[in-house]
Order: sequence, then C-alpha cells, then structure tokens
Amino acid sequence: MISNGHRRFKVALACVGLSLAWAVPLSANSASADSASDDAAIQARADALLKQMTPEEKAAQLTQYFYLQPIPAANKPALEALRTTGLGSLLFVTDPAEVNRLQRIAVEQSRLKIPLLFGFDVIHGLRTIFPVPIGMAASWDPALVEATQAVAAKEARAVGVHWTFAPNVDIARDPRWGRIVETAGEDPYLTSAMARAQVHGFQGPRLGAPGHVIAGPKHFAGYGASLGGRDWDEVELSDSDLWNVHLPPFQAAINAGAGAMMAAYMHLNGVPAAANRNLLTTILRDKLGFKGFIGSDSGSVNKLVTQNLTRDTQDAAARAIAAGLDIEMVDPGKLAAMSKLPAAMAAGQVPQARVDEAVGRILKAKLRMGLFERPYIDEKAVEKTLNDPAHRRLARIAAERSAVLLRNENGVLPFDKRRIKSLAVIGPMAASAKDTLGPWVFEQNGASAVTVLAGLQQKLGKKVRISYSEGVRMPARMFPSPSATADKVPERPPLDETTEIARAAALARDADAAVVVVGEAMNMISEGGSRSSFTLPGRQQELLDAVVATGKPVVVVIFSARPLHLGETRAQAILDAWYPGSEGGTAIANLLFGDAVPAGKLPFSWTRSPAHAPNYYAQLISHKPNPVNGRYWNETSAPTYPFGYGLSYSTFEYTNLRLQQPSVPKSALVVLNVDLKNLGDRTADEVPQLYIHQRFGTSARPARELKGFQRVTLKPGETRSLRFVLSPDDLRYWSSATNGWVNNASAFDVWVGGNSEATLHGIFELTG
Repeated sequence: MISNGHRRFKVALACVGLSLAWAVPLSANSASADSASDDAAIQARADALLKQMTPEEKAAQLTQYFYLQPIPAANKPALEALRTTGLGSLLFVTDPAEVNRLQRIAVEQSRLKIPLLFGFDVIHGLRTIFPVPIGMAASWDPALVEATQAVAAKEARAVGVHWTFAPNVDIARDPRWGRIVETAGEDPYLTSAMARAQVHGFQGPRLGAPGHVIAGPKHFAGYGASLGGRDWDEVELSDSDLWNVHLPPFQAAINAGAGAMMAAYMHLNGVPAAANRNLLTTILRDKLGFKGFIGSDSGSVNKLVTQNLTRDTQDAAARAIAAGLDIEMVDPGKLAAMSKLPAAMAAGQVPQARVDEAVGRILKAKLRMGLFERPYIDEKAVEKTLNDPAHRRLARIAAERSAVLLRNENGVLPFDKRRIKSLAVIGPMAASAKDTLGPWVFEQNGASAVTVLAGLQQKLGKKVRISYSEGVRMPARMFPSPSATADKVPERPPLDETTEIARAAALARDADAAVVVVGEAMNMISEGGSRSSFTLPGRQQELLDAVVATGKPVVVVIFSARPLHLGETRAQAILDAWYPGSEGGTAIANLLFGDAVPAGKLPFSWTRSPAHAPNYYAQLISHKPNPVNGRYWNETSAPTYPFGYGLSYSTFEYTNLRLQQPSVPKSALVVLNVDLKNLGDRTADEVPQLYIHQRFGTSARPARELKGFQRVTLKPGETRSLRFVLSPDDLRYWSSATNGWVNNASAFDVWVGGNSEATLHGIFELTG
C-alpha cells in the first residue's frame, strides 16, 4: 500500500534530482532476480576455482583483514597473504587509489588471481551522512530509508566498497545499550520494515547491481538483549522471545535478498554466536532460508578461546566453520584463526566439504558482484559521486522527517519569523560538527556537517541577531573504553563552565528566545557506549536550568539515541533531532521556523529511568494488570512518552473505525478502515499506527502489538479514509506450548491512532 505520504516523498525525491526507483518498494524476491542459467554459470565458475585451490588458498578466502592507514605493522599479514595465497576480503579501505593498488596485487600477483571483496561500516552514510538509524526509524518512512541507503551505497561503491556491515536489525528494548543508535528500536514489526528498506537500498534490485553493495544484516542473533544493556555481555533468550521478537527482522532482511549476514559476538544461551551451529545453520539456513555468506564480527573467532569455548585458535577455526560461519573478520594486527584451518582439516577436525561450501559462497559473491570482470574502480569519477548536491538535499529531507517533537507548550514552535529579532543559541552540541554527524562516521571519508548554529545563521542571515555560548563541555569518560579510538577528544583551551553558564543565561535574557542544544556526545553511544544513567552528561542540566530560569521561551534540541532525563525542566518545547547528519543544522532551522513540519514518531518507549529498563510497550498482561503504572512503590513505571509518540504543528482526529467483516476465517484477510482528519491550518504528515491484542489462545499474547502503519500527508481540514490489511502472517506467533507457529481462533482487539496508547478501538474474531 503506497500512501499519499509515500507519493509526496517520491515527488520530493524528483525535486532533489534522485531516481524515483529508490522510492518504490522492491518485491521480496527482487534481490534474487538472476536466472537459473546465471546461477548455474556462477556455480560452475566457483567449482572450477575450488578444484584448483590448495587448503591454504581456501583458508585465505575465508579471511577478512583490517587494512589500516597509516599503520603498516597492522597490515603486514594482509599484504603477505595478498601476494601469495590471495585473500577473501579487506576492510576499512576507502581511498580509491589504495583500493585499486591492493586489488591489483590480488589480481595480478596471487596465483589464482581472485579479486578482493572490500568491506566497510557504511551505517548511515559515507561522505553524505544521514540521521543515525534510530533516527531514520523515527521517520516511520521506509521509502525514505531505502532512498538514503541507496545514496550511501552509491557513494561506497564509488570508492571501492562492495560489502557493508549493515543494517543492524537487533531489537533494542534496553536503552542503556549503546548500540541502540544503530537499530530501529524496540519493535519487531517496525524493525522488520526498516530492515527490508535498508537491504533494498543497499543492494538495489539484485545482488551486484551497479552502484550498490552487499548488505550484511547484524548481529545474528539477540545481541540487543545483552545483560543489563551492557555491550558484549551474554544473552539468555527463551525460544518465544527469539522467534517472536528477535528473528522477524532478520527474516525480513533475508526475504529482501540480503547477500551476507554477520554473526554476533556474545554467548547466546551459553554458546558464542560465531560457533553456534544451532543458530547459524539450523535456524539461519535451515529454518529462515538464508542463502548468502555469514561473516564474523571483529575478532570473534579468535575470541572463542577467550570465551572459554575452544582450547586454541585451531579449534576455534574448526568449530566456527563447522557451525556454519563462512568468513572471519580478524582484529587489527592479529593473525587469522583461519590460517590454522589447513592443519584442522588435516587433523580431521572439519570436513573438506564444509570448507569448500564456505569458500564457494565467498567466490559466488565475488562473481555476482562482477569483480572478476571489473575489479577496479574509476578513480576519476569518485569525487563527482561523493559531491553530488542531490545527496545533501536528501540528507536535509531525512533530518526533517526523522525529528520528533516531544513537547510544544502554548505553541511556542514554530517560531514566528516576524517576532523573533534576536536568538540565543546555547549548548555544547550547538556548534559541534562531529556531534551533528553522530557515531560511525570516519574522518578518512571527508564528511562535513551544518551545525545548528550554522544552520540558523544561514537561514536568518542579518535579519535576526544570533548570540552563541558553548555553555559547558562534555565530560571525559569515567572508565576507558575498549574502543579507545572512539574516545579521543581534540585538545581545546579550558573553559570556565561556571562563568560560561552565567554568560549563556545573560545571552538568553537579552534575546527573544533561546535554543539550547544538549545531549550525549557521539562517543558516548554506539559500540562500547552503554550508559547506566539517562541524565545529561556533565553540567548540561545546570546550564539548561539557568537558561530556562530567565523566563524567556526556550526550545531544547536533543542530540541522542536513547531517552534522556531533562530533570524537571520547564522548557516550553523539546525537539529530539537524534544525530541528524550532514544537513542537520539546516533541517533543524527549517523545523524551528516552520518551513518543515515535524512528524517523526518515537521508535522506542521513552523509559523514565534506567532502573526501569527494559520497559517496552508490548508486554504481557499480568495477573494483576491494574494499576499497570504503579509497579514501583516510589514512582510510576509509565514511560515519559509512549512508543510511537510524536507531536506536530497540526492536530489530527481519528474516527469511524470500521471492519469489513467482524468475523473472518483464520486463512482470510482482516480489512479495516479509519478516517483521519487534519484539524489544523498547516499541511502536515501524520503516522497512523495499528495495534492488535489477541484475547486468548495457545499462549498469552502482548497487551498490544504494532501490525501496521502509514505516513500520510493531509492538507488543512482534509479527511481521508485509510485502509489497513492484516494477513494470517500478521496474526500468527511462535508458541512455546507447541514449539512452533500457531494461528489461533480468537477474539482480537484492534486500535488505530498516533501512538501505542491509541484509544480508537474495534473488535474482530478469527474463526477456526
């Protein structure tokens, strides 16, 4: 179903000069469009190569080394392998000249002349940076997500990247976990929609499509459920949680044609994922039907020894391959565990047929990507692609559509351009390009950002007097991170924060309004970025309180990817901008002054306290359901804002929910309609969301589950009838009572509205 909002977005893409094809969802089978004859030809070529390969050459194809510039010592094992046995893959190289130089070594100097796959973390852009994935999920706009990742793929392929370790489709129900920033949040239905869109954007209509890369969804599986939200810690999941919550987004990515998959680091139910045969073979291949190749996360094969699973690295290589892993990502400067694979084969620890199967998958991926025919990139064309102005325009649209308006008391936003003559811009994030871009952005790719301060200056020019204060600095990390490179902060002159807070308050007092940009620095989230507190780091709360105390209108702009606690702030407006990317400042300026209307919706429940986590909306109903918000003796357990929540500069009315049939067979479609009216005086987007609850069945079901959404554009006063369809797949679930999937005859509640607390209600019944 393509809503009016989807059509409007296609028009927007045309206006910025991007292909309309990017805005049209691809079919589930589009990534597997090669004919049977092509498949047979590729298989034959791979088999012919396999027959010529020594055990050492096979092991090399199952190895991916980091290649770091300028750190020659770390690259020595990779360079030695390239010239002799060849190599499966290198990662972290995005210098086009160096990509071609390394590819020439592989193609011209190794015995079998097998080209390299180049991998890179293209998480939310390469040169053009889009909002972080949790922010893109807040757009509730799969067409937009597909378009942004298509641009990311185009830029990555231009510099020689063939394979991205994305999308992250982990379910993140504990916002203490830093990698929530890479996910689509807490809900499997929304995450599945984002997974499909990202795979289609990265890969295009088929694996090997020009200007596209191999998508590598991660981390298989359950990584988002690590103990206490602590990165790298173990995961214990029931089969019910695994199948109903954590696996559906991976299934969606597989159905979309994902060519690769990344195994997780952690133990799942006691077995590290990189050597978990039940996970990688029985579930991923046999039950979910994955046909591509499986890679490890960084160093996780060697670390099977650290995790007390294997006696040594030879055992680790054998166990990982036997479990179903196909290629090892080696930690920088380390020797590959796969280098011990020939000895393991000779000792009978792993069958040659299983090794050949893994090597064959890597070779077929290279063949499908056309690397044997076109191993090199056109270095002269790179900058034109990376600097395409249409990419920056799409980045602005993405930042506008992903922002979530959390509070807007007395309609303080949008600012009236006629009345605002002076504006105070305050906060440590307001002029920080790095924090505007967010994590997973690498200096080597030359990304730049319009900050909030710069965006407002560009928008308002000399018409408005803008004053600026940094206010406070972000604190240093209390404990050193295992990812030390993420924690390096450039030296700056010291700041007297007490004096600067007073100056910031004075600037606000002297202005018509203040914009305070606060949040978490980009190195406080992502890998190794778990936090046990949702308070503003450092003295930001003190800064915010001082500015609010002036009595002037205050708008808080948040840079973060998890719920933050702003104390008891009386700021009139709060806009969650996530980490908005290259055009973040431009987009925020447009949103603050009404040239764009916010319509983003939260992809997670805004948990009130880390002590409450996880506290997602789709919980089971307990034997004492009321008061559901009074589970703690000392405070409410209700979230500050519910899942799916977000305000607009307009208001919307939901009425007239009607089911085509109140009773339908289990095999039939459930069709319902609802009327949506824009009550305001602005054209604006709304995201109607459909939730269901099954009243009885083989197992108990969550109080509510998201099962449909649309992003719709309505003119002032316009009413539209919206149609939702529930298929049997939408109503089935995995039951621990039967150890399998069931569709129950039952009564179902259904709600449609603007968030997970929607009140417009209906009932239908599935009959046996």
